[in-house]
Amino acid sequence: MTDTPTPTGDPAPHRVYDRIAAHFSETRAHPWPDVADFIETRTGTRGLDLGCGNGRHAELLAESCDTAVGVDASIGLLAEARARAVENGYDDALGLVRGDAQRIPLCDDTVDLAVYVATLHHLPSRSARVDSLDDLARVLAPDGEALISVWSTTHDRFDPETGFDTTVEWTLPGGDTEDRFYHIYDPAEFRTDLDDSDLDVVEVYESRGNAYAVVAS
Repeated sequence: MTDTPTPTGDPAPHRVYDRIAAHFSETRAHPWPDVADFIETRTGTRGLDLGCGNGRHAELLAESCDTAVGVDASIGLLAEARARAVENGYDDALGLVRGDAQRIPLCDDTVDLAVYVATLHHLPSRSARVDSLDDLARVLAPDGEALISVWSTTHDRFDPETGFDTTVEWTLPGGDTEDRFYHIYDPAEFRTDLDDSDLDVVEVYESRGNAYAVVAS
Protein backbone atom coordinates (compact mmCIF):
# COMPACT_ATOMS: atom_id res chain seq x y z
CA MET A 1 0.00 0.00 0.00
CA THR A 2 1.49 3.30 -1.07
CA ASP A 3 -1.20 5.68 0.14
CA THR A 4 -3.07 6.24 3.38
CA PRO A 5 -6.69 7.00 2.50
CA THR A 6 -8.74 9.22 4.75
CA PRO A 7 -11.14 7.13 6.83
CA THR A 8 -14.74 7.38 5.68
CA GLY A 9 -17.98 5.49 6.13
CA ASP A 10 -19.74 4.20 9.22
CA PRO A 11 -18.02 5.43 12.41
CA ALA A 12 -19.51 2.53 14.40
CA PRO A 13 -17.59 -0.63 13.47
CA HIS A 14 -20.17 -2.96 15.01
CA ARG A 15 -22.75 -1.93 12.40
CA VAL A 16 -20.36 -2.89 9.62
CA TYR A 17 -19.70 -6.24 11.28
CA ASP A 18 -23.44 -6.83 11.73
CA ARG A 19 -23.75 -6.56 7.95
CA ILE A 20 -20.81 -8.82 7.12
CA ALA A 21 -21.05 -11.23 10.09
CA ALA A 22 -22.03 -14.41 8.25
CA HIS A 23 -19.44 -14.02 5.50
CA PHE A 24 -16.78 -12.91 7.98
CA SER A 25 -17.40 -16.02 10.07
CA GLU A 26 -17.12 -18.30 7.04
CA THR A 27 -13.64 -16.94 6.30
CA ARG A 28 -12.42 -16.96 9.92
CA ALA A 29 -12.79 -20.58 10.96
CA HIS A 30 -9.43 -21.17 12.64
CA PRO A 31 -7.67 -19.51 15.59
CA TRP A 32 -4.47 -17.55 15.03
CA PRO A 33 -1.34 -19.61 15.87
CA ASP A 34 0.06 -16.96 18.24
CA VAL A 35 -3.22 -16.85 20.15
CA ALA A 36 -3.44 -20.63 20.34
CA ASP A 37 0.13 -20.82 21.64
CA PHE A 38 -0.62 -18.20 24.31
CA ILE A 39 -3.74 -19.92 25.59
CA GLU A 40 -2.31 -23.44 25.40
CA THR A 41 0.23 -22.79 28.17
CA ARG A 42 -2.18 -21.08 30.59
CA THR A 43 -5.28 -21.86 32.62
CA GLY A 44 -7.71 -19.90 34.77
CA THR A 45 -11.12 -19.78 36.37
CA ARG A 46 -12.57 -17.22 33.94
CA GLY A 47 -11.37 -16.41 30.44
CA LEU A 48 -12.32 -13.36 28.38
CA ASP A 49 -12.31 -12.96 24.61
CA LEU A 50 -12.71 -9.20 24.12
CA GLY A 51 -13.89 -8.49 20.59
CA CYS A 52 -14.70 -12.18 20.24
CA GLY A 53 -16.03 -12.12 16.68
CA ASN A 54 -17.29 -15.58 15.76
CA GLY A 55 -15.77 -17.13 18.89
CA ARG A 56 -12.84 -18.99 17.35
CA HIS A 57 -10.55 -17.91 20.22
CA ALA A 58 -13.27 -18.09 22.87
CA GLU A 59 -13.46 -21.79 22.04
CA LEU A 60 -9.84 -22.21 23.16
CA LEU A 61 -10.50 -20.23 26.34
CA ALA A 62 -13.46 -22.47 27.12
CA GLU A 63 -11.08 -25.43 27.01
CA SER A 64 -8.43 -23.80 29.23
CA CYS A 65 -10.69 -22.08 31.78
CA ASP A 66 -13.61 -23.19 33.92
CA THR A 67 -15.80 -20.67 32.09
CA ALA A 68 -15.24 -18.18 29.29
CA VAL A 69 -16.95 -14.95 28.28
CA GLY A 70 -17.01 -13.53 24.78
CA VAL A 71 -17.71 -9.81 24.47
CA ASP A 72 -18.45 -8.08 21.18
CA ALA A 73 -20.35 -4.98 20.06
CA SER A 74 -21.80 -6.77 17.01
CA ILE A 75 -25.03 -8.70 17.48
CA GLY A 76 -24.39 -10.47 14.20
CA LEU A 77 -21.01 -11.76 15.27
CA LEU A 78 -22.35 -12.84 18.67
CA ALA A 79 -24.98 -14.90 16.84
CA GLU A 80 -22.21 -16.54 14.81
CA ALA A 81 -20.26 -17.22 18.01
CA ARG A 82 -23.29 -18.81 19.65
CA ALA A 83 -23.93 -21.03 16.63
CA ARG A 84 -20.28 -22.13 16.63
CA ALA A 85 -20.39 -22.93 20.35
CA VAL A 86 -23.53 -25.03 19.97
CA GLU A 87 -22.18 -26.86 16.93
CA ASN A 88 -18.87 -27.66 18.63
CA GLY A 89 -20.39 -28.51 22.01
CA TYR A 90 -18.90 -25.90 24.34
CA ASP A 91 -21.94 -23.62 24.72
CA ASP A 92 -22.34 -24.59 28.40
CA ALA A 93 -18.87 -23.19 29.15
CA LEU A 94 -19.25 -19.93 27.19
CA GLY A 95 -21.22 -16.81 27.99
CA LEU A 96 -21.69 -14.22 25.25
CA VAL A 97 -22.35 -10.56 26.03
CA ARG A 98 -22.88 -7.55 23.82
CA GLY A 99 -20.54 -4.87 25.11
CA ASP A 100 -18.16 -2.00 24.51
CA ALA A 101 -14.42 -2.59 24.68
CA GLN A 102 -14.03 0.73 26.52
CA ARG A 103 -16.55 -0.32 29.18
CA ILE A 104 -16.21 -4.07 29.53
CA PRO A 105 -19.39 -5.49 31.14
CA LEU A 106 -17.54 -7.42 33.84
CA CYS A 107 -16.65 -6.68 37.45
CA ASP A 108 -13.19 -5.65 38.62
CA ASP A 109 -10.50 -8.33 39.07
CA THR A 110 -12.58 -11.19 37.65
CA VAL A 111 -10.62 -12.39 34.58
CA ASP A 112 -7.64 -14.72 34.85
CA LEU A 113 -6.87 -15.09 31.15
CA ALA A 114 -7.87 -12.79 28.28
CA VAL A 115 -7.30 -12.30 24.59
CA TYR A 116 -7.98 -9.00 22.82
CA VAL A 117 -7.29 -9.86 19.22
CA ALA A 118 -7.62 -7.62 16.15
CA THR A 119 -10.10 -5.29 17.84
CA LEU A 120 -8.24 -2.46 19.57
CA HIS A 121 -7.22 -1.07 16.17
CA HIS A 122 -10.89 -0.53 15.24
CA LEU A 123 -11.42 2.08 17.98
CA PRO A 124 -11.49 5.53 16.40
CA SER A 125 -9.13 7.58 18.58
CA ARG A 126 -6.03 7.21 20.73
CA SER A 127 -7.97 8.19 23.84
CA ALA A 128 -10.54 5.49 23.14
CA ARG A 129 -7.81 2.89 22.64
CA VAL A 130 -5.96 3.78 25.86
CA ASP A 131 -9.26 3.86 27.78
CA SER A 132 -9.96 0.35 26.48
CA LEU A 133 -6.56 -0.86 27.65
CA ASP A 134 -7.25 0.70 31.06
CA ASP A 135 -10.56 -1.15 31.28
CA LEU A 136 -8.87 -4.42 30.40
CA ALA A 137 -6.51 -3.78 33.32
CA ARG A 138 -9.54 -3.18 35.54
CA VAL A 139 -11.14 -6.56 34.85
CA LEU A 140 -7.93 -8.61 35.00
CA ALA A 141 -7.49 -10.42 38.30
CA PRO A 142 -4.24 -10.17 40.25
CA ASP A 143 -1.73 -12.31 38.35
CA GLY A 144 -4.09 -12.38 35.35
CA GLU A 145 -2.60 -12.14 31.87
CA ALA A 146 -3.85 -11.06 28.48
CA LEU A 147 -2.66 -11.17 24.88
CA ILE A 148 -3.37 -8.08 22.75
CA SER A 149 -2.87 -7.86 18.98
CA VAL A 150 -3.12 -4.99 16.49
CA TRP A 151 -2.33 -4.63 12.81
CA SER A 152 1.16 -3.24 12.39
CA THR A 153 2.99 -1.07 9.86
CA THR A 154 5.41 -4.01 9.59
CA HIS A 155 2.77 -5.83 7.51
CA ASP A 156 3.98 -6.14 3.92
CA ARG A 157 0.92 -4.35 2.54
CA PHE A 158 1.90 -1.07 4.22
CA ASP A 159 4.70 1.39 3.43
CA PRO A 160 4.41 4.06 6.18
CA GLU A 161 6.80 3.78 9.10
CA THR A 162 4.51 5.69 11.47
CA GLY A 163 1.02 4.76 12.57
CA PHE A 164 -1.96 6.00 10.58
CA ASP A 165 -5.74 5.76 10.19
CA THR A 166 -7.23 4.09 7.15
CA THR A 167 -10.17 2.05 5.91
CA VAL A 168 -10.02 -1.48 4.54
CA GLU A 169 -12.78 -2.80 2.30
CA TRP A 170 -14.65 -6.03 2.97
CA THR A 171 -16.20 -7.48 -0.21
CA LEU A 172 -19.35 -9.53 0.24
CA PRO A 173 -20.17 -12.46 -2.08
CA GLY A 174 -22.56 -10.37 -4.17
CA GLY A 175 -19.92 -7.72 -4.77
CA ASP A 176 -21.09 -5.12 -2.24
CA THR A 177 -18.34 -3.61 -0.12
CA GLU A 178 -18.15 -2.28 3.41
CA ASP A 179 -15.39 0.00 4.72
CA ARG A 180 -13.84 -0.96 8.05
CA PHE A 181 -11.90 1.61 10.07
CA TYR A 182 -8.40 0.66 11.22
CA HIS A 183 -5.68 2.43 13.10
CA ILE A 184 -2.48 0.82 11.84
CA TYR A 185 0.06 0.91 14.66
CA ASP A 186 3.77 1.36 14.30
CA PRO A 187 5.65 -0.72 16.90
CA ALA A 188 6.88 2.23 18.98
CA GLU A 189 3.41 3.78 19.09
CA PHE A 190 1.89 0.48 20.25
CA ARG A 191 4.40 0.30 23.07
CA THR A 192 3.68 3.91 24.05
CA ASP A 193 -0.07 3.28 24.31
CA LEU A 194 0.57 0.19 26.41
CA ASP A 195 2.95 2.06 28.70
CA ASP A 196 0.45 4.91 29.09
CA SER A 197 -2.28 2.50 30.17
CA ASP A 198 -2.82 0.80 33.53
CA LEU A 199 -1.49 -2.51 32.20
CA ASP A 200 1.91 -3.97 33.06
CA VAL A 201 3.75 -4.96 29.90
CA VAL A 202 5.36 -8.41 30.03
CA GLU A 203 6.42 -8.76 26.39
CA VAL A 204 5.92 -7.03 23.04
CA TYR A 205 6.72 -8.70 19.72
CA GLU A 206 5.88 -8.76 16.00
CA SER A 207 4.46 -11.75 14.15
CA ARG A 208 2.89 -12.12 10.70
CA GLY A 209 2.34 -8.40 10.28
CA ASN A 210 0.75 -7.97 13.69
CA ALA A 211 2.08 -6.41 16.87
CA TYR A 212 1.43 -8.48 19.99
CA ALA A 213 1.71 -7.72 23.68
CA VAL A 214 1.49 -10.01 26.68
CA VAL A 215 0.23 -7.87 29.56
CA ALA A 216 -0.73 -8.28 33.20
CA SER A 217 -2.83 -6.37 35.69
